[in-house]
Amino acid sequence: MRRIVVSEFVTLDGVMEDPGGAEGFDRGGWAFQFERGPEGDKFKLDEVLDADALLLGRKTYQGFAKAWPTVTDEVGFAAKMNSMPKYVVSSTLESADWNNSSVIKGDVAEEVGKLEGNILVAGSAQLVQTLMDHDLVDEYRLMIYPVLLGTGKRLFKDGVDTTALQIVETNQTGQVATVVLQRAG
Repeated sequence: MRRIVVSEFVTLDGVMEDPGGAEGFDRGGWAFQFERGPEGDKFKLDEVLDADALLLGRKTYQGFAKAWPTVTDEVGFAAKMNSMPKYVVSSTLESADWNNSSVIKGDVAEEVGKLEGNILVAGSAQLVQTLMDHDLVDEYRLMIYPVLLGTGKRLFKDGVDTTALQIVETNQTGQVATVVLQRAG
């Protein structure tokens, strides 16, 4: 059985673009203005440890592949990120060199439909839109930051299909809110 879990850092006005400030967005780096606390760290750790694989768009993959191979920690987050299977969706990338990575080309919905287990999607704005367009997202795990940017790539773009979701969990973790939503019904 396949389960697609989209995990995003998002502003109050729905912007998901460049939370860490490494992408050159003039309003990037907004996530580092706020402390997510130990509960927020656990929220992120749990979702990674529960994942069987990562599914990423090319830009997110390239950023992760540059950063994660040299990271270590005591709780196992980095080890899991580096060891689990990773699928990168790209029409231009010829190879994926980060440990245990494969490139998905062609019909994204069809290829993602072949994946098994809990698949975690992080960042990857264009890929997330494609998954939403094909009704493939089973769960959203959001860290909502109390900031308005006014512009930027949004998680839920204008014109998205009406989709009923069920709130499964909400918490305040440090200065941010975590929300878990699943398909209603």
